Amino acid sequence: MKPTLYFLRSSEQKILIDMLHYAMRLDDVNKSLSDIPKLAIYCEFYGYTSKDLGLYALVDNQLAGAVWIRRLNADHGSNGYIDDNTPILNMAVLPEFRGKGIGSQMIEQLFMEAAALYDNISVSVVYDSPAIRFYELHGFVRHDNGSVEQSFVDGKNVITLIKKLQKAAIIRPTDGYDPRRWMD
Repeated sequence: MKPTLYFLRSSEQKILIDMLHYAMRLDDVNKSLSDIPKLAIYCEFYGYTSKDLGLYALVDNQLAGAVWIRRLNADHGSNGYIDDNTPILNMAVLPEFRGKGIGSQMIEQLFMEAAALYDNISVSVVYDSPAIRFYELHGFVRHDNGSVEQSFVDGKNVITLIKKLQKAAIIRPTDGYDPRRWMD
């Protein structure tokens, strides 16, 4: 099951809204985005500035997941905030597609794209979540900012992880494409 990855555009706001529901664990706590208006900072007006970057995955023409970063400032009061130059990561894979490597493929592609713009990215994760292991496997380390944050969703303690990005040549799926050989 190999997903096809696409860049998120501002016109695909609906994808972000749907995926934010899973990224923020709202399905686990039986809430909706309208219950927690503060979560809108992670998707509202996405893609209208160069501060946003993301992609989504389709498997057999079905949405499987999305990963995106957004540069916020201290005034937003968001979990995972480090500084104005470090974007915050959000990621979701629909339950039926989890454990199939889709999240890893999305996040690795995002790292390559984000490294052209940023030095680091951060993510906020519930303190006892198994997702911490996933992020650590992808090079995130705990960021000790000396404070304990609480999740907007359910008040649980969250930790902030940070990933130092490696600048490298960006490799896109279309690299090497030769339109003269499309029939081969």
